[in-house]
Amino acid sequence: MDFYDTIARYYDAENEDMTDDLELYSRFAEQTGGPILDVGCGTGRVMLHLASEGYPVAGIDTSKAMLERARRKLKNRVDLHDLVTFYEGDALSYALPGKYPLILIPYNGLMHFRSPGEQQTLLCHLASALADDGLLIVDLPNAGEAFATLDDGAVTLERSFIEPESGHFVMQQSVSTLNRTEQLQYVTWIYDEIGANNVVQRTVAPITLRYVFPAELDLLLQVTGWQRVQRFGAYDRSPFEEGCPRLIVVARRRAEQNP
Repeated sequence: MDFYDTIARYYDAENEDMTDDLELYSRFAEQTGGPILDVGCGTGRVMLHLASEGYPVAGIDTSKAMLERARRKLKNRVDLHDLVTFYEGDALSYALPGKYPLILIPYNGLMHFRSPGEQQTLLCHLASALADDGLLIVDLPNAGEAFATLDDGAVTLERSFIEPESGHFVMQQSVSTLNRTEQLQYVTWIYDEIGANNVVQRTVAPITLRYVFPAELDLLLQVTGWQRVQRFGAYDRSPFEEGCPRLIVVARRRAEQNP
């Protein structure tokens, strides 16, 4: 089963406080207008925020379960029905209709494409879906900070929350290892859900992610027809520098790539 199909029931509950990036996307949406494309849209966290500000938004994801939850949330927002479109498919090859002045690969999304070849294919495909003078925003963790940490194999308690559908208390834990040669992180998420009579149901969901370094991302953009125009180290648009938590890049197609 797909990782996100496995954890879809927990996703919104564990990420309900994840709002730090939304203002950043709103500012760029003011600059570009819509429609906006959200690559790896999940349950619509970013999409529904932008749609609530009046922008038409399309989202693509491979996870049927995540998209089902997104559509369920949309049912409760009648005012947004005409602004939101979901596509189930692979962003590497999906035939996206129309052109988008703003394309987002939010919160670690590029890490799910686990080889330089896949990342290159994705960026080429998205370049063909960008409107003239449009922008691409890629949000990643600062790989340098992650690679500076030591692997100790410890199980870490990430957070605890109430799963709203069941009302059960859930403890979310993780254990990870880092392959520094291949730039791959192997993570196993562990969800311990405490149900009736204190019976614990454990859900184990492994995933592999690929880190991308700043210069590497610049090169990936260059060979796929993009050029970086801005780079930030946090959602408040502070400079990218040593010790910053994020690698947020804004790019546009190179002039010779525009039709």
